[in-house]
Amino acid sequence: MSAEIYKEIILDYYRHPRNYGKLENYDISARDTNPLCGDEGERRIKVSDGGKIGEIKFQGKGCAISQASASMLTEFAKEKPLEWVKGLSKEDVLKLLGNPDLGPARIKCALLGMKVIKTGVYQYLGAKLDDLSAGE
Repeated sequence: MSAEIYKEIILDYYRHPRNYGKLENYDISARDTNPLCGDEGERRIKVSDGGKIGEIKFQGKGCAISQASASMLTEFAKEKPLEWVKGLSKEDVLKLLGNPDLGPARIKCALLGMKVIKTGVYQYLGAKLDDLSAGE
């Protein structure tokens, strides 16, 4: 696809975000900000049976890149195992966005959503390990 088509896709996800809102019944919650530009985001995830991402919602504000990336990631992550999140990479996120030519500051915008999802999942999995250790 051409760069122009990807720009249109990014703008569509920015103007019409998927999975935007507040999930009231959740197992995972994380938030973060990008101090360079002020973008901020929160993710809430309901873990389904089998340790998969069931429902996922995001809230936040920021530039088109950060909001489109967050929206795309919520669609992409649904029904994926929590362990999958550990392997999610910068390259995966940039590929979702169409591999745009971004400078370092804009890459941080694009990766904020991934950072928030990973933080939440790692905290959740860490708490599960702590629970197991305490039960021994």
